[in-house]
Amino acid sequence: MIKILNYNDMDKETIFCRGTDSSGVGPLVSEILKNVKEKKDSALLSYCMQFDGAAPENLEVTDTEIREGFASVDQRFIDILKKAAENITAFHRHQIRSSFMLNENNGIIIGQKIVPLDKVGVYVPGGTASYPSSVLMNCIPAKLAGVNEIIMVTPVKNGTVSPAIIAAAKIAGVDRIFKVGGAQAVAALAYGTETIPKVDKIVGPGNAFVAEAKKQVFGTVDIDMIAGPSEILVIADKTCNPKYVAADMLSQAEHDKMASAVLVTDSKELASAVSIELENQLSLLPRKEIARYSIENNGKIIVTDNIRTALKIANDIAPEHLELCVDNPFDYLDSIRNAGSVFLGKNCPEALGDYFAGPNHTLPTNGTAKFSSPLSVDDFVKKYQYTYYTEAALSKAAEDIAYFAEKEGLSAHSKSVTVRFEG
Repeated sequence: MIKILNYNDMDKETIFCRGTDSSGVGPLVSEILKNVKEKKDSALLSYCMQFDGAAPENLEVTDTEIREGFASVDQRFIDILKKAAENITAFHRHQIRSSFMLNENNGIIIGQKIVPLDKVGVYVPGGTASYPSSVLMNCIPAKLAGVNEIIMVTPVKNGTVSPAIIAAAKIAGVDRIFKVGGAQAVAALAYGTETIPKVDKIVGPGNAFVAEAKKQVFGTVDIDMIAGPSEILVIADKTCNPKYVAADMLSQAEHDKMASAVLVTDSKELASAVSIELENQLSLLPRKEIARYSIENNGKIIVTDNIRTALKIANDIAPEHLELCVDNPFDYLDSIRNAGSVFLGKNCPEALGDYFAGPNHTLPTNGTAKFSSPLSVDDFVKKYQYTYYTEAALSKAAEDIAYFAEKEGLSAHSKSVTVRFEG
């Protein structure tokens, strides 16, 4: 049974069960990273035998395997993948930014160039569940950014990559796919092997080993984020249908036992009705054991005085997913500052964002939405700036620059400017 709490009487620090579940795996991940860095493909094949029970004949998915995998997926799902890809593309296209140059005709030109990353590695889970949606969400923004090569890694079942994953990869424009998962796949992308190229950035979700591996290789390569367990905060008023609210909470609880699903409402009646509905719906879920553990251990229903207090809670904890299930939700939109993705109104379940609407589903967790953002085109570009001064323009600024440098005690900096005007 889910806990029902009064906000004024509860511990405000424990609204969500937070933190990555990677504690204790650090030393093993370090060993895996070191082994792959030194032994490359031979280490990868050894880990495939150890963790998957078999080593693939070829680490890279062949063109034949891609054709056969794509052909084995039913046409309806192919059509849905394409519709989702169109929506994701349409949304992310608006994120593309341009380089700029400022030329004021006074001998000074300054500017910034936007440059796509050369190679990006995408990790796609394929163990207990496979997520073609993650392929679309991670690869389409990279393509729009102009990334030269997208390298995908994913665990295999019975020696083959999930056909749904292959179909999504083909639609999203993935360049190469490799049959390896876990921390060893992250190591291969970070350091490169005889078969798998080194990339500039690694994106995509994974288990505790993957999260820890991404954390440890950061600096050698860039990463998108260290994602914790899935979170949803539903803010609902008394007019909401408890069936809808319960279903939305369970949509995240079924992810894993560490997921957190929390309802905040100003109605005690809705709180009780949702609690009952959760029990009714839980018994019907194929993943009911996972969902029940999540709901009973990490789930909560919090009763507040009003919706404005609920919005304060949302901003304080910065949830990954925030559903605002109220009438006139746009009246409250400007009050929301900290959330990964916001779903407005009573007809906008979080699953809409997972698969279809267009905004990205790779989101900040663990309260990091206070200072970070969903995955976007910006994650797949870098910027450099440039400066040009004529001799006359530098001459006008020389004394000020030299004085500034001397104030910092850096006389060589000062000299590098003044030397150009000596004599």
